[in-house]
Amino acid sequence: MFLLPLPAVARVALRRLGVRRAWDRGLSTADMTKGLVLGIYSKDKDGDTPQFTSAAENFNTLVAGKLREMLNISGPPLKAGKTRTFYGLHEDFPSVVVVGLGKRSAGVDDQENWNEGKENIRAAVAAGCRQVQDLELPSVEVDPCGDAQAAAEGAVLGLYEFDDLKQKKKVAVSAKLYGSGDQEAWERGVLFASGQNLARQLMESPANEMTPTRFAEIIEKSLKSASSKTEVHIRPKSWIEEQEMGSFLSVAKGSEEPPVFLEIHYTGSPNATEAPLVFVGKGITFDSGGISIKASANMDLMRADMGGAATICSAIVSAAKLNLPINIIGLAPLCENMPSGKANKPGDVVRARNGKTIQVDNTDAEGRLILADALCYAHTFNPKVIINAATLTGAMDIALGSGATGVFTNSSWLWNKLFEASIDSGDRVWRMPLFEHYTRQVVDCQLADVNNIGKYRSAGACTAAAFLREFVTHSKWAHLDIAGVMTNKDEVPYLRKGMSGRPTRTLIEFLLRFSKDSS
Repeated sequence: MFLLPLPAVARVALRRLGVRRAWDRGLSTADMTKGLVLGIYSKDKDGDTPQFTSAAENFNTLVAGKLREMLNISGPPLKAGKTRTFYGLHEDFPSVVVVGLGKRSAGVDDQENWNEGKENIRAAVAAGCRQVQDLELPSVEVDPCGDAQAAAEGAVLGLYEFDDLKQKKKVAVSAKLYGSGDQEAWERGVLFASGQNLARQLMESPANEMTPTRFAEIIEKSLKSASSKTEVHIRPKSWIEEQEMGSFLSVAKGSEEPPVFLEIHYTGSPNATEAPLVFVGKGITFDSGGISIKASANMDLMRADMGGAATICSAIVSAAKLNLPINIIGLAPLCENMPSGKANKPGDVVRARNGKTIQVDNTDAEGRLILADALCYAHTFNPKVIINAATLTGAMDIALGSGATGVFTNSSWLWNKLFEASIDSGDRVWRMPLFEHYTRQVVDCQLADVNNIGKYRSAGACTAAAFLREFVTHSKWAHLDIAGVMTNKDEVPYLRKGMSGRPTRTLIEFLLRFSKDSS
């Protein structure tokens, strides 16, 4: 990174180029409030000169070639995702960050199952915007880098950090498109990323703040501000009892916090009676494990066990903002899973909405219990598609880690649609098996129709999916196990450490594509 104070040789070279520091040119500190992020590609082959993006080339021309000359004397060519910062080049932009975009020819990588070019842009722009934030500049203009949507996603996702409850916060940086590029694509990228950031905020918030009631209130406010074509029903415990959702209630009864069944509607189709898509999300706002209590290490992360509800609701809010011409319903059973004298006990038998009985041999396999009733209820809307998302099993994290969301589905058509959307979003999915082999392990049950855990220790994600399938009759259903992608350490470079909000953008992209196919 090219920072002042400069080595003596570089200072002399820059003087010869006519580059002066901001304070040499009489700029006040107040003027130094805006950063600029510009892209440069890697060399295609040895001996080539790294090429600027068109926006960076235009800026280089504006400053009489000084950006190129400074870049040449400041170190080796920039690698993908790396940055270099320059000062005093232009009075409108006291700080200019050049970011490495990798190879210009990068596109869809069939081995990686994503668009490498888009991912490079997201990572590079995020790194550049963070440099501007570290300089405590309140605004940044961003080179579209050949894909304004990906650039916007990188900027908005990369700058986000959950500091709502801290007194000392990072400087809030507003990002906008540099130049007269594709403003529509930029705004779409901001919308996609803001949707994921909403999910990140919901997941990161502590459980004593993000109760079932509070979660529902936030989504209600977000959805109603997104579109007038929306309805929100915050169903109380009495309604849940009327619906005979005994499986959901059996989990909720262990906590003093009242359960909520959140039902949201977006009616974007000109035909209000057109069959909707139904999204279902697991909404455990804190998961202690119940009587089968978890180990204390990292139990705090279970504030995000409502990640399924957070991602599906955020995706629907985003679809409403996009004004998509389709009807969507979101269902989120919300409660805590706590140990108490009223809580489920191992060996208890509960009855789901469809009449099936469930032997609860492990109270920490509670997500599938609340989803069972929600999936039964989803069928009452005669939907085109049912998709549920849940931080369901530790076994999913063991299987795929943070590389991809595991998808279990009875529809190859639906799998292909989700897969295609994930290539574009860079938030990948991977198909997992729904074999009868696993179903036999949950229906072989001593006391009830089905057991909430498999007979054997192995394939826990697969037996959990097989359990859910017992409550699905629809021919186009997908279960997304997002346990492995719940958090980000350093795997996704454009997300800071913390709750990831994945795979919200993949769901938004799926809805966008579905709406285009439908029309």
